[in-house]
Amino acid sequence: MEGDSKWTFSHKGVTYQFSNAMNLAKFKANPEKYEPAYGGWCAYAMGETGEKVKIDPETYKIIEDKLFLFYNFWGNNTLTDWNKNEHSLKTKADQNWKRFINAK
Repeated sequence: MEGDSKWTFSHKGVTYQFSNAMNLAKFKANPEKYEPAYGGWCAYAMGETGEKVKIDPETYKIIEDKLFLFYNFWGNNTLTDWNKNEHSLKTKADQNWKRFINAK
């Protein structure tokens, strides 16, 4: 569900929009639990190349209670490729993401 601009919250330089006050309050209370993996960038690209690539918010997967988002434009759905080699890509993406976190 698309968020509403009246329910916004900024965390780690990212502004999130929520569909209602209750969801906003849950996120504020524990952002690390609810923020998407890899800062909301494409999980597949983070694992494959270590790059920040835009996502389609309707193309996602939840792994161990964490939201992973994927690029899905122009006939290229990276979730399909992710599913073929999830373990290896996730391991690489975790390593690549640490470079962005440590650069701050």
